[in-house]
Amino acid sequence: MWQSRMTTSSPASSSDSQGFARLDERIQRWIWSEGWTTLRDAQELSIPALIDADRDVIVAAATAAGKTEAAFFPILTHLLRHEPDIGSVLYISPLKALINDQWGRLNDLCESLEVPVVGWHGDVAANRKHQFLKNPQGILLITPESLEALFVMRGSSMPGLMAGVRYIVVDELHAFIGSERGKQLQSLLHRIERVAGRSVPRVGLSATLGDMRLAARFLRPSAGDKVHLIVAQSGGQELKILLKGYTETPPRIESEPELENPELEDVVPGSVVAVAAHLYQALRGSNNLVFPNSRRSVEIYADLLRRHCERECLPNEFWAHHGSLAKDYREEAERALKDGARAATAICTTTLELGIDIGSVKSICQVGPPPSVASLRQRLGRSGRRKGEPAILRSYCIEPTLEPKSSISDNLREGLVQSVAMIRLLICGWFEPPRVGGIHASTLVQQILSIIAERGGSHVRELWGTLAAEGGTFEGLSREDFLLLLKRMGELHLLIQESSGLLLHGELGEKLVNHYEFFAAFSSDEEFRLVCDGKALGSLPVTRPLVPEQRIIFAGRRWRVLEVDGDKKLIVVAPDKGGAPPAFDGSGAMVHDRVRQEMRVVLASSDRVAFLDERAQALLEEGRNYYQRVALDANQVLERGNEICLITWRGDWVNDALALLLARYGLQASNEGLVVNITGSTKEHVLEALGEIAELENIDPVFLLNEAKNTLREKWDWTLPEAIGRRSFASLYLDLAGALNTARCIAPSKIER
Repeated sequence: MWQSRMTTSSPASSSDSQGFARLDERIQRWIWSEGWTTLRDAQELSIPALIDADRDVIVAAATAAGKTEAAFFPILTHLLRHEPDIGSVLYISPLKALINDQWGRLNDLCESLEVPVVGWHGDVAANRKHQFLKNPQGILLITPESLEALFVMRGSSMPGLMAGVRYIVVDELHAFIGSERGKQLQSLLHRIERVAGRSVPRVGLSATLGDMRLAARFLRPSAGDKVHLIVAQSGGQELKILLKGYTETPPRIESEPELENPELEDVVPGSVVAVAAHLYQALRGSNNLVFPNSRRSVEIYADLLRRHCERECLPNEFWAHHGSLAKDYREEAERALKDGARAATAICTTTLELGIDIGSVKSICQVGPPPSVASLRQRLGRSGRRKGEPAILRSYCIEPTLEPKSSISDNLREGLVQSVAMIRLLICGWFEPPRVGGIHASTLVQQILSIIAERGGSHVRELWGTLAAEGGTFEGLSREDFLLLLKRMGELHLLIQESSGLLLHGELGEKLVNHYEFFAAFSSDEEFRLVCDGKALGSLPVTRPLVPEQRIIFAGRRWRVLEVDGDKKLIVVAPDKGGAPPAFDGSGAMVHDRVRQEMRVVLASSDRVAFLDERAQALLEEGRNYYQRVALDANQVLERGNEICLITWRGDWVNDALALLLARYGLQASNEGLVVNITGSTKEHVLEALGEIAELENIDPVFLLNEAKNTLREKWDWTLPEAIGRRSFASLYLDLAGALNTARCIAPSKIER
């Protein structure tokens, strides 16, 4: 395995620590009783920043760097200064499981201080919640959804409940930024301060933040430049990396089953069986996490590994863990990892990416490229947490066998090269910056309904002032659009207006607000059914905007979109005569510009990549040879049969926007990752369209998305006026300025003006 260094926090001795001396004596005694002789870097820096409750703070440090203690040692010291009226702290977490973990972690410390700790979610007993409602002191651990429920169901009590709040702590801050749930959280934070009648210090905790200033703008939108930033410095943890390459091989049984009851190993690709065999050999006897990128793959690898144990007459060491599993199954896997009584490896999705306490694991295994560099860093933070142990990353890439008609993506070995690029960026310390600034009109609808429930009705000017006026959570929407949205909500019977002007819930609005699903701002990804000539092909989540005549890839084939029914979640397709589709589909994750640019650097280089095994290095050389052969250092437009391929070296937000722009000029374009693919056209026609796009001053998203059929992505998008819905979608999922710049970079050198 190749070795490098990775960021961790460095300790400071408590005996000479200025921060330690400022802590309450009872907390000092607790630290000594735990056998701690040092404070970590994040803890030392957080004490002076937080102890006086006079500023907003973000603490960014590696997983297991003691961020919880970094926040709560000074926070609890501040509370204890005001005994007996200690006030309260809101700790907001993205996961119920994380709340349960933190309750156990904080309760031991707080019990000795006689500070109550109350967990608040659906699984917590009502009598424990009632204690906090009766005497709102101590630490309240809560999710955004439960906090929303408090506003809706106990709106008149909220001023009293929030009167004594001294801090708001947001854990796993990065998990909220850029999402509908994050916009809901921002609105809730603003509403807390309105009912409290004052500004409350906000504390963000995160292991992975690509741009601290953007994160600060998220935590305090009106004054991000005043947020105090703490980034724990490096102690130089050792990092070991191995990336293994495989060439795809078919299942042992490809046609009708030759056996009555074929084994799993007979019906899945041989390359998948080979990866599972190596995982078993490398992981058996230790605790590990394996991330295969999809729930289906989780089940396949978990079953293959379990069967290895059965064949060798050994107790099972491998457990599946994903969101579709029942709670009992997930908790069984978590207990197996945490109790230490025997070796356990979880094959999981992002469910074990956040800070649930499962103890230390020996290694992290990534099958295929990770969703992002930030995600990879978050996952890797689970490994090497014991003193002196390295963090270990094993990566596995399965590449297709090349044929004369193989796609550009496959020839460039896109999956492997993306993995290499992401690992290189991880080592350099780069992570994707958080995406902020989206309109999030869907969540605005939810918050309008919620505020009306909280206050028993509201006037337009009050809603505008709370939510969308300058400095509000949704200030990206004009007053005219805000009024248009309210009118639309009235037409849908979500709202009614009394003669006095007071807005109340309409018949449908009341029904929806009183349903338990109302409190979540997000909805689960829904899959679209694919149908060809009346025959069902299967289903898949569709995350990219679709227009008629666009091409999509499914089951290893290209299909032409004939019709999209967003209400029925149905896509009618016909076989496409285009070339071979890429085998690598990116697993649905949006790839950042910087990753694609690093992929180009990897392909253009001739240097050996130290962390690749021999097979992976050979696959990379194939990609590099193709890059040189078709002169991609200078050429971004390739002709392949009846296809024109644009290699933009930009991220998916740009490529999706560019594909839509080309479609508006009559071209059948689709984003396929590295390549924007155009079928049924000529190079000259494509370049002409790019030239016209390059001359545009700006792009109207309402016009651009006129033909798109699946832009109702978020939970409340169905309520939006069409124009607002399209602008909201574009603000979240498209980089229109980047698409224009890309067209300008490609077109001028190709067209005679």
